[in-house]
Amino acid sequence: GALLALNKPPGLPILGCPGDLSLDSMLPALRQRLGLAAELHVVKAPAREYSGLVLLSTCYHTTKKLQQFFTNARQRGQHPATYHAITVGVPAEVEGEICTGLCWQQQGDRAMVRGCQWSEGTGDTPGSAEGCALQVVPVPAPGRRSLARKDVKITLTCYRVLSAMGGCALLQLQPRTAFPEQLQVHLTLLLCPALGDHEHSSHVGRVLGVPFFLTPEKKGHTPTCTQVLDEELLSRLGLSPRQVHHLPLHIHLQELVLP
Repeated sequence: GALLALNKPPGLPILGCPGDLSLDSMLPALRQRLGLAAELHVVKAPAREYSGLVLLSTCYHTTKKLQQFFTNARQRGQHPATYHAITVGVPAEVEGEICTGLCWQQQGDRAMVRGCQWSEGTGDTPGSAEGCALQVVPVPAPGRRSLARKDVKITLTCYRVLSAMGGCALLQLQPRTAFPEQLQVHLTLLLCPALGDHEHSSHVGRVLGVPFFLTPEKKGHTPTCTQVLDEELLSRLGLSPRQVHHLPLHIHLQELVLP
């Protein structure tokens, strides 16, 4: 079947409720506009908050084979998906790996929670916890029991700094695992949250300009709803403090490797 690649803007979900705007709801109109005889299927797409590459197919069997290829490639330690991210802060090392356990946690409660419904991307794309009264938090040293119960999952992302200027950086990200909000949490562990990350960026604090990580237990409050940016960066972006909450998440699915 034919393959079609599109560029998705941030904020557009893959699936949605009847009557809501989503990528899936737009496929019939796209099929008609392109004059395609067969239905379009989503092979792989970034999560709602991300922008970037959407891969579509007119063949159901091709869709399933490609999705299985992405899963198998990731399990073999390969990087079938490459993301780019703009970060507030520059990593200390030019390249490296972020490896940590991740789990769901109730906001304001240390108890772990299983079975949350989450909005996911397709083909092992990290998704989001939107609509849940939960947050995704790192677990640096998970116990065997929590791993066996799948309360905690070991996650890994490879990164490389492509460019840096004015206290910000352009990073290449290649996730080896798929967990909701994995890339955002991993970037905060680098002390370089993604630009436009209004949920996890508050876990990075600063004292005399030196960044440090704030665990949810130490924070003791619900994350802020707007990322805090310094006046110099706001000026370069041409934004006022009141406009920052409109800033989208700057994580972009840049490249997919096909068989």
